[in-house]
Amino acid sequence: MKRFDFRDEIHRLDAEADCVRIMQILNSHEFPWDMGRALGIALYRTYAVPSIGGLLGRTDEFTGSTQKRYDDTALILGSMMRHGFEPGQGRDSLRRMNQMHRSYDISNDDYRYVLSTFVVMPVRWLNDYGYGWRTLSEHEIAAITHYYRRLGKYMGIKDIPETYEQFRDLLDAYEREHFAYTEGGRAVSDSTLDLMVTFYPPRVAGLARKFSMAILDESLIETFRYEPPSRAWRRTADTALRLRAKVVRRMKPREEPLWADNNPNIRSYPEGYDVNRIGTFPAGCPVAHDVDPVGHADLYGGDAGASGDGAEAAGSSKGAPDGAPVEASADGRA
Repeated sequence: MKRFDFRDEIHRLDAEADCVRIMQILNSHEFPWDMGRALGIALYRTYAVPSIGGLLGRTDEFTGSTQKRYDDTALILGSMMRHGFEPGQGRDSLRRMNQMHRSYDISNDDYRYVLSTFVVMPVRWLNDYGYGWRTLSEHEIAAITHYYRRLGKYMGIKDIPETYEQFRDLLDAYEREHFAYTEGGRAVSDSTLDLMVTFYPPRVAGLARKFSMAILDESLIETFRYEPPSRAWRRTADTALRLRAKVVRRMKPREEPLWADNNPNIRSYPEGYDVNRIGTFPAGCPVAHDVDPVGHADLYGGDAGASGDGAEAAGSSKGAPDGAPVEASADGRA
């Protein structure tokens, strides 16, 4: 296999109809390490929004069980990407994610913002910052946009941006308006950075922490009230990531896909896991919701409710542990 064969395969595919396959190639073959870093930063950014960081701080899930929350997030998102949204593990992951989200009163604006970070940050990491061994094409950026638009639809998010540029503008405007310090957001940020350090040998833990801080932009440093990294550390981190990109460009393509399951930093499930049993299981859903994306006719067809798959998607608790909240019913209530 030649270095650009996967790129060529992507450009033979349709950016919208084949967006799942394109994302599978980008995330498991072309840029597995980079996509992991970019999406990690995407999620990290959300802690700087008080309504998000404060909620995560109050639940204590991202401070008291940081490793498990990291693992659960990576596995659920990775499972959807690996298996798509058809019946099976991918759809189970979507259902599990929606169950968790519906247990909290999360605004549509916050949902749209989080979705925008998933779309924009990989493009910024690879293209704008120059950390990719090659840049993403407009065709690939369109596929990323279509993939997350589809995911957003299945999550029941309203008024989803239609283009990458709209997602980018939404992200920038939302951060300008909403980024602010909260004790909960800072606590979640500290716990996340502490976890990142454990991914490296103890002897370089201090350097790893400085490196991690050096790749955070000024808006995050200011919002979380961290001491700004020195210009020397900024230059060192930037140079190291650009040099890595040059080295990777000369490497053979990754023929075997690398999925989240293979990530050695995911440590909570050494004996394997059932996607229906990971994540959080709050005691109940305190709010009503006006859409059931997993059982929605647009996803499974107009007769979905009459079929076995549609019936399970709309309200079954099959595979969930005793006491776990079932998926929302047809009227959109938990």
